[in-house]
Amino acid sequence: MEALYDPEAGCARIGEADLRGAEFEQADFDRAIFTGTVRLSEAKFYERASFNEVQFLGNAWFDGAHFHKVAGFSEARFSGQAGFGTAKFDAQASYDQAQFTGLAAFDDARFSGAARFYGAKFDGQAVFIGARFSGSAGYTAAQFSSHTEFGGAEFASDAGFNSAVFSAPARFAGARFSGTAHFVMAKFSSDAHFGAAIFSGETAFDGAQFFGADFSGALFSLTTQFGPLECAREIDLSGAVFEVPVSLEIAAVAVRFERTRWESTATLRLRHATVDLSHAVLTNPVAVTAHPALFRRGGIEVRENLLRASRGGVRVSSVRGVDAAHLVLTDIDLVDCLFAGAFHLDQLRLEGRCTFASTPTGRHRRYLVCPYRWSSRRTLAEEHHWRAQVAGQPALPDGRPPSPRVWRTGPNHSSPTLTPDPEDVATLYRQLRKAFEDGKNEPGAADFYYGEMEMRRHDRVDTTTGERFLLRGYWLLSGYGLRASRALGWLLAAMAVTIVLMMGLGLPDSSPEQVATGTVPAGGGRVSLTVDKEDPRLTLPVADRFTGERVDKAVQVVLNSVVFRTSGQDLTTWGTYTEMISRFLEPVLLALAALAIRGRIKR
Repeated sequence: MEALYDPEAGCARIGEADLRGAEFEQADFDRAIFTGTVRLSEAKFYERASFNEVQFLGNAWFDGAHFHKVAGFSEARFSGQAGFGTAKFDAQASYDQAQFTGLAAFDDARFSGAARFYGAKFDGQAVFIGARFSGSAGYTAAQFSSHTEFGGAEFASDAGFNSAVFSAPARFAGARFSGTAHFVMAKFSSDAHFGAAIFSGETAFDGAQFFGADFSGALFSLTTQFGPLECAREIDLSGAVFEVPVSLEIAAVAVRFERTRWESTATLRLRHATVDLSHAVLTNPVAVTAHPALFRRGGIEVRENLLRASRGGVRVSSVRGVDAAHLVLTDIDLVDCLFAGAFHLDQLRLEGRCTFASTPTGRHRRYLVCPYRWSSRRTLAEEHHWRAQVAGQPALPDGRPPSPRVWRTGPNHSSPTLTPDPEDVATLYRQLRKAFEDGKNEPGAADFYYGEMEMRRHDRVDTTTGERFLLRGYWLLSGYGLRASRALGWLLAAMAVTIVLMMGLGLPDSSPEQVATGTVPAGGGRVSLTVDKEDPRLTLPVADRFTGERVDKAVQVVLNSVVFRTSGQDLTTWGTYTEMISRFLEPVLLALAALAIRGRIKR
């Protein structure tokens, strides 16, 4: 090395070096400058190999090299490509503050001792595919500016990526973390792929930031600190398995738990996210909660800088195929949630303020002769999709809200095979109604009873014609005993009609007087009198029938009929039959109105 010393540079300067297969008892190249390509493939370093602060201005190839003792590359500069594929490190390998400008290839490398990459900078692609870390692997504060590959890597001991920065896509697909795996405060500015990764030790992602994250098929076998973290797009945990109790604190645009398996209890505290729980396997209680305030880490609020444009609540888009007996939803937006295919919906627990879709605003478009407004009630997304399909509304692209005057549309109603039939929707309403009743939410249960009856009324397969006729009458008169205004409206209309009929046809001219007739024998004696009552007659002109006095009498007759009492008023034949009908119909309408009011105020 002394012969190669450059006084001007103050260090050894070496041009191109081809030392493939060379054997070194001890190699000390600290602060050397390699101006050309360096080939040390299959080289063997029996003692310490020191390349600290070395500058490799060309490519540096260490493929298959074997380092028996400590290998030091701290603060080394690799201006070209750096190849350490299949290299073996029997002791500690230190790359602290090293900088890789080009490709850094460590594929299938073997690190038997500690591997240190603290503060290392990878400006080019970093490849650790199939690498084996038997000792600890430290990438604290490392910076990965280009594509990073850890696919299939094995970390037998602790792996630390705390405060690491990944500016390009990072792949850990199929990686195995047998020890602790810490990504505390790590920042992924592009997509992070952890698909099918295995986390057998303690795992921590608290304070991490993701642009998008894929954990599909990942396995978490030990305590997991999954958050608080934030993600600018979607976190995909589909098919992931959590074998131990876990608490997830995630602020993201979307979180996917499709076919995720929870082997123990779990608490999901979420912010802003649209959650898909389709076919998730819940063997223990799982709570999904909308966290009302910013998450806190170490007493300091997580500012959610990646989600400044997202300030909505937590929405669940689907619980299809889920055993709802183990599911608890708190303060969740269920406007677009699909329940079809879920099990034990009657045991679903809804806590806090869970919102459902409402009916359209404006007037009903199908009834132009006598239009009416949709009454506001809680509805299911399945009913919206079915009604939208029946009405011929096209499915709108995702993210495009439908008009408030039509039923909410979605991709599911575009296909008859995906849109449930009225009988299926009625079953959903029936099961969820019981869930509301068990939660002592009678008004919510009343809305779902209304939805159940609506679907039965529209079902032409399992509901007979006679039953549909009865349901239509029940709906028309009182909204299935749930619309007090409708029943009271019909009651007032019936009373008004009855008053008019009484004045026009039911009340006689005047109260008939008693007439006594008898026979007195000529020779005197006993007198016999017969008292008869004349039939009430109505002979008044039409204009004289509608007077204030006759209005008073008609009102008395009608009010007595409402409460099942007879007025005692002399009536014509028409009036008698009118009173009989009103004494049956009007109390029923009054009872329906009282039933509807009770359904809204009962607790």
